[in-house]
Amino acid sequence: MSAEATNPANPGPAAPAAAPAAVRRKSRARIDLRRLGRAALLGPTARDKLPDAISHVVDAHRAHHPDADLEPLRRAYVLAESSHRGQMRKSGEPYITHPLAVTLILAELGAETTTLTASLLHDTVEDTDVTLDQVREQFGEEVRYLVDGVTKLEKVDYGAAAEPETFRKMLVATGSDVRVMSIKLADRLHNMRTLGVMRPEKQERIAKVTRDVLIPLAERLGVQALKTELEDLVFAILHPEEYEHTRELIAGNAAHPDDTLAETAESVRAVLREADIAAEVLIRPRHFVSVHRVARKRGQLRGADFGRLLVLVAEDADCYGVLGELHTCMTPVVSEFKDFIAVPKFNLYQSLHTAVARADGQVVEVLIRTHQMHRVAEAGVVALGNPYAPGADDPADGERADPTRPGWLSRLLDWQEAAPDPDTFWSTLREDLAQDREITVFRPDGGALGLPEGASCVDAAYAQYGEDAHACIGARVNGRLATLSTVLRDGDTVQLLMGQDPASEPSREWLEHAHTAAARIAIQRWLAAHPGGSGEARAEEAERATGSAAGEAALRPPGPESAGVTRSRGADVLLDRPGATVRLAGCCTPVPPDAITGFAVRGGVVTVHRVECAAVAEMNNRGRTEIDVRWGDTTECRVTLVAESFGRPHLLADLTEAIALAGVDIVSATVEPPSQQRVRHTYTLQLPDAAHLPGLMRAMRDVPGVFDVARAQHQAPAS
Repeated sequence: MSAEATNPANPGPAAPAAAPAAVRRKSRARIDLRRLGRAALLGPTARDKLPDAISHVVDAHRAHHPDADLEPLRRAYVLAESSHRGQMRKSGEPYITHPLAVTLILAELGAETTTLTASLLHDTVEDTDVTLDQVREQFGEEVRYLVDGVTKLEKVDYGAAAEPETFRKMLVATGSDVRVMSIKLADRLHNMRTLGVMRPEKQERIAKVTRDVLIPLAERLGVQALKTELEDLVFAILHPEEYEHTRELIAGNAAHPDDTLAETAESVRAVLREADIAAEVLIRPRHFVSVHRVARKRGQLRGADFGRLLVLVAEDADCYGVLGELHTCMTPVVSEFKDFIAVPKFNLYQSLHTAVARADGQVVEVLIRTHQMHRVAEAGVVALGNPYAPGADDPADGERADPTRPGWLSRLLDWQEAAPDPDTFWSTLREDLAQDREITVFRPDGGALGLPEGASCVDAAYAQYGEDAHACIGARVNGRLATLSTVLRDGDTVQLLMGQDPASEPSREWLEHAHTAAARIAIQRWLAAHPGGSGEARAEEAERATGSAAGEAALRPPGPESAGVTRSRGADVLLDRPGATVRLAGCCTPVPPDAITGFAVRGGVVTVHRVECAAVAEMNNRGRTEIDVRWGDTTECRVTLVAESFGRPHLLADLTEAIALAGVDIVSATVEPPSQQRVRHTYTLQLPDAAHLPGLMRAMRDVPGVFDVARAQHQAPAS
């Protein structure tokens, strides 16, 4: 990975200052990832003994896996040290110190032996003469796959696309084995710790990629121990003034004589002892970025704002026992309660969150979890060991669910295949990773779809049907009709309504409601492949949205008196284009004596619009030629009206009665679900005379509860 170390004499801004000693003494040390992992070089040693240089890695590994076979680690270190011998980091340290430090990070997190073996070798193929075939011969296919997954693509082959294509390759490899990303995250953490010798502009570039890509991936994989330190390192580089201010806040709190968190921790211990619940109560100081966020949210900070209490117990049931005692014996802040045990986060995280109020008004946040939950909360997927090793309960055919293949990763792997352009992939990846919350919606058949928070029915359609979602015409959310732009909530049931036309087209407007990369890319690909269809498609989409029956006027066969002149049924429209079919546009529903114009669309059809219709401007902008059209002699016409009303019983019956009393036929009618006590009715009506329209609209407005009636008018989106 060509990591570069900091010169000890000039550490630079990359490594945040450690929390003051007074703060550290207040709590049991968490997983210590800030050790640099400097190690002695390989010295004379017997072939069957472990080199002293990896003794610290072995100690950390044995703490999690006391029965692990250490022979692969010994052989991996010997190969890595001999291959990197003579290579130096910019700080002057031997290069072998970098893979050793990366391996130590993973060992402290509890990674199993195969991951550590690959970590020691992760730069050999990239920076030395060692080949992947040699790695396979000596260590097996698993280790070869992991090393290949984190090996960067060469700039000489890929140019400026090398970085995004390397990440694409790494993500695809992660889809088959999540340990690839574990090694990459540990590698980036050590590089960020030792970034100070680089030029400021290079530090900033690496920090931004870490912020936009690696930190969200660490969050999604649940590796909080790596994520929090990466956040602090990036914070120190990109926001040095805010970082320094936050450091001063933490130091000032450490020097304060009162220790709010320690006092509350002792009170909690007393409550749990009285209840005979075996628990360990620790103080968890907030890291720099967390303190900064709290300061921005709350302004003046008090002692309880600089950390949280962590209660560790043996069993899941004990978590709820602790919660009950705290809420009984102390003053709970009910709004702060969250149960991530019953409903775990999408990154495997489980805990109970609550808060208690002190007599002085300070609020202390409390996390309650089991020891196993704590290991997973800190190390995420790394704490799962090797999820691909066969277990006693695995099916005989070897097929089993992958616990480390969450929905977000599956979605990412799906859409990246449709983004062949590196720039599109890189920008879309950052946007996708910026969506850090996930919801689950359910299909009527009981299946589930995982979507990012803020996803709409458009996203659900493409998540379920892929590019076949172009034919989606609507949805039912929790049993009620809904537009495709409807934003979904966690737990909603979504039934997608699919059209039967194989030539169905997505609407350009769907892009405004598409929240997922898969939906956006699929729509953009179709629009790019059909650049000529957008103008008339928008008008036709508008007709479907506003009740297209208003625009489906078929030809009246021309009589002898009108040879060479085409007429439409209903209000007659004349034009000098023999054989053309005339259709009144449903987006603006023209009626005599509106000023009108026409455009030729597919199949020889001429659509007629009011001249002020937004679709006219859209098609003019695209260079479409207007066709002269004019009203004929008859006054019969078809029109679409939209009535806005307050919801009340019998409103629909009263409106239809008013329309019938006006002597008007109802061709079609739709009523949208109520929204904030308001109801929208859309009626397509056949009038015997256009002169009846003003009176009809007045009669509809006179119906109690109706506050507006207007002609349907679709507004095209700004292009």
